[in-house]
Amino acid sequence: MQLTAAVSFLTILQEESVSIHTYAHAFLQVILLHLEHRDAGVSNAWLETLLSVIEVLPKETLRHEILNPLVSKAQLSQTVQSRLVSCKILGKLTNKFDAHTIKREILPLVKSLCQDVEYEVRSCMCRQLENIAQGIGTELTKSVVLPELIELSRDESSSVRLAAFETLVNLLDVFDADDRSQTILPLVKSFCEKSFKADEAILISLSFHLGKLCHGLYGIFTPDQHLRFLEFYKKLCTLGLQQENGHNENQIPPQVLEHEKKYISVRKNCAYNFPAMIVFVDPKNFHMELYSTFFCLCHDPEVPVRYTIAICFYEVSKLLNSGVYLIHKELITLLQDESLEVLDALIDHLPEILELMSTGGESSVQENKLSSLPDLIPALTAAEQRAAASLKWRTHEKLLQKYACLPHIISSDQIYYRFLQRMFTIMMTNNVLPVQKAASRTLCVFLRYNRKQEQRHEVIQKLIEQLGQGKSYWNRLRFLDTCEFIIEIFSKSFFCKYFFLPAIELTHDPVANVRMKLCCLLPKVKSTLKIPADKHLLQQLEMCVRKLLCQEKDKDVLAIVKRTVLELDRMEMSMDAFQKKFYEKDLLDQEKEREELLLMEMEQLEKEKQQNDGRPMSDKTFEKKRRDTKTPTTLPKNIPVSVPGPSGTSTPSTSKEVKKSKLIRSQSFNNQAFHAKYGNLDKCPSKSSTAGYTPSVSGLGKTSVISLTDDSFRTRNASSTPTSFSPSPSLPSTSRTGNSVDPKSSGSKDTQPRKATLKSRKSNP
Repeated sequence: MQLTAAVSFLTILQEESVSIHTYAHAFLQVILLHLEHRDAGVSNAWLETLLSVIEVLPKETLRHEILNPLVSKAQLSQTVQSRLVSCKILGKLTNKFDAHTIKREILPLVKSLCQDVEYEVRSCMCRQLENIAQGIGTELTKSVVLPELIELSRDESSSVRLAAFETLVNLLDVFDADDRSQTILPLVKSFCEKSFKADEAILISLSFHLGKLCHGLYGIFTPDQHLRFLEFYKKLCTLGLQQENGHNENQIPPQVLEHEKKYISVRKNCAYNFPAMIVFVDPKNFHMELYSTFFCLCHDPEVPVRYTIAICFYEVSKLLNSGVYLIHKELITLLQDESLEVLDALIDHLPEILELMSTGGESSVQENKLSSLPDLIPALTAAEQRAAASLKWRTHEKLLQKYACLPHIISSDQIYYRFLQRMFTIMMTNNVLPVQKAASRTLCVFLRYNRKQEQRHEVIQKLIEQLGQGKSYWNRLRFLDTCEFIIEIFSKSFFCKYFFLPAIELTHDPVANVRMKLCCLLPKVKSTLKIPADKHLLQQLEMCVRKLLCQEKDKDVLAIVKRTVLELDRMEMSMDAFQKKFYEKDLLDQEKEREELLLMEMEQLEKEKQQNDGRPMSDKTFEKKRRDTKTPTTLPKNIPVSVPGPSGTSTPSTSKEVKKSKLIRSQSFNNQAFHAKYGNLDKCPSKSSTAGYTPSVSGLGKTSVISLTDDSFRTRNASSTPTSFSPSPSLPSTSRTGNSVDPKSSGSKDTQPRKATLKSRKSNP
């Protein structure tokens, strides 16, 4: 009841349920009354409430109700609990009064409590000196607080000495160079020298604050002192590791082994402070001074130590800059770590780390240096397989999401042969939905930056045949997830060309869940259409919705269809010409379309160059030549927007100058597209606003049963579905530049085969 009352009083204050005057009058005395409750938990709960109340009470109320009674509560005649409460209240009151009042009324109480006979009181008051120093200013801190800290640092109690040391470290910025060099530095040296003989709590605290200490005292160290502190840090990094002395763990007595395990926290703190120590020694001296220590921390036998150094790995990489190649092997080591906790900590910043590795830490794009790290791809694939085999699916999901950075780290062929098939396998076989979706999105990113049209077509074909036309309804659901990612990442024309018809064909799916998910996706599908170029696709979409309204028997699906119709009706249609209302979205879509066109141009020009030279151009050579080309700040404006149909090909220019300009333009795009941050894709809008929708359900007689596909799309029999990538000359596609499909003349051929396919699906839902 007491704990609940304390929390309730605090909630009333935080929600400003009553005025401050009313609150002080009604609740303050009740709070003060229970501060000395015999139960420590109850007393602390009321104290926390009081400390929050002090922040908002006016000065006069604080003086009369809290500060004046505090004089008697802080006397030695009072209980230890009363004096401990007084210490914490004094630390909070300092920021509420002017310097004159603090000096006259508060500092005498502070000095008295710092000299208290009980070590708990001295330690508690010492930890409040940091708050007091911030309230009284630099001069009073130097004349009043610093002498007290010096005296407390020599206290007979180790807990008091520890509190004094930590307070000194936190107040380093307050003191000038003379105070640091003449007063604080000798204290710190003495503290370090005695730390190995003191209890482990002091050693753990020292290892935790060592980075901050070295940073605060940087500039006043002599070369000898600098070297001594560095050696002290190195010693802490290996504290408790008997392997250095050639001992075997089985030869160590159990008592000694148990004692050495307590040093794990010390080494963990050293790993936490490692970036600060790089700054301390200067990154240029990393290899000579700290590389061996970094190696030991990455190979430490204890997981908490390796976990902490994995968290710091990105900071270390940034600090080393051009020297980041020195820690390539340690990156591989942590990727291959047997503990998934270590891997989980490392992959938080894996894209940034790999980018630094690939560019050598320089801001300008250089020749890819990951070629000197042949173990990277096996380490990445092994890490994914280890995560997949575990029960920690969130780590697996996060790793797959981070793999989306690979297109600007390694070559397109390496991704195609080492990662793409694995993404398909995860989508088809994994049982965790978030993992499947992460694999689907990463696969779409891989497809987006794939440089070979044949490979792109194989991936698209496999997506349609094995997912969109798969026997399992679960695979067909994942196909719709993939369509959503395609809409987000690719241009509108790309989706319409390859995925529009396979997606809306699922309106006839025998499983209600698939039809339901498709209905939820239809507004995004419609947002990819542009009028008048996609008028024939809009007719197909309207026909699907009319059929669903008339023929759907599942009540849940029908309810969603009706809601979707209302949403489609409210949508506005994008036009081929830019509209002011959708200018930014249309411009972004046009940029995506230009990049996709440039990918095809770049591939064609590369083939022509190989034929002219009479020898194939290696990926590495092409990358080097591409990077030598200066990248323009913006993409060329004269690139055509429309995407040619599947049977159409661009006419090659007979002019050498035109070819040369296209090559430069393609190379420039490659520089931008493949080295752009993959995270920018997350910022792309997933849909654009589109046109009014008014489906008509009248006149749907026997003659209106029209196929949803044109002659360029055929439903494939499930038995002919390939199990691996195989080139296919034909893909389901629609062209914005092609003739509009007349729905009245395109339905008779495919109606019967489609019905046969549906029957086979019903038998295997």
